Amino acid sequence: MVPTEVSDEVVSRPAPLDPSAAAFFDVDNTIMRGASAFYFARGLYRRRFFTVRDLVGFTWQQLRFIAVGENLAQLDRMRERALTFVHGHDVAELRAIGEEVYDEGMAAKIWPGTLALAQVHLDAGERVWLATATPVEMADVIARRLGLTGALGTIAENVDGVYTGRLCGAPLHGVAKADAVRALALREGLDLSRCSAYSDSANDIPLLELVGHPCAVNPDAALRAHALARGWRLRDFRRGRKAARLSLPALSGVGAGALGVLASSALQRRRRSR
Repeated sequence: MVPTEVSDEVVSRPAPLDPSAAAFFDVDNTIMRGASAFYFARGLYRRRFFTVRDLVGFTWQQLRFIAVGENLAQLDRMRERALTFVHGHDVAELRAIGEEVYDEGMAAKIWPGTLALAQVHLDAGERVWLATATPVEMADVIARRLGLTGALGTIAENVDGVYTGRLCGAPLHGVAKADAVRALALREGLDLSRCSAYSDSANDIPLLELVGHPCAVNPDAALRAHALARGWRLRDFRRGRKAARLSLPALSGVGAGALGVLASSALQRRRRSR
């Protein structure tokens, strides 16, 4: 089987209504460009949850993420720091901020090609779920705004509606994500051999191998090689594949400039607010 790879075109495959079939989409670099945790962190900064120094750290991690792909250790550190910042805040407050953050930064970062792939499944009568390490509150917002069925995400512990600063279980990536999808399929009566999954990262190979119709979207180098070896479908919506060619050294000048602008504007806002 020869994999089909396209750049900015989505090829629709007709499919009958099938209640036993569903599609699962990763979020970061699959549904949207960059890390959703960064956009959420930037939104928290604007609401004075943390400092300019924290924002600079998040921004550098975002630039690295876009340049070289998903690094679980870095993403876990971003989420752990975000958990520290939301400790003691109400779940309802963070959900409301998530709605605002989506409008402020995430909506413009959605890949139209990936969204079109999701729509193919919806038009075929299939349910479409996000499966992501993003906090489930943020994942729910993204799924609802995109008209999808629902979302699986990392769950932050709360007591009586107030965050404790700890996680419930592990972040939803790698094997944990595949296990969550398997459990959902059991609850919903899905046949995983008839289901599809989409991701950009080799870390999601356990999920992609779980379903009958895996697809690598904007893949990192390791996933691209794995997909080609397995004959999986590939879709790349990055214009001219620039993201695939960028290296961290090549981004260093742009990254430094972006960090400087962000830090400078943040400091100016802080001075004006005094």
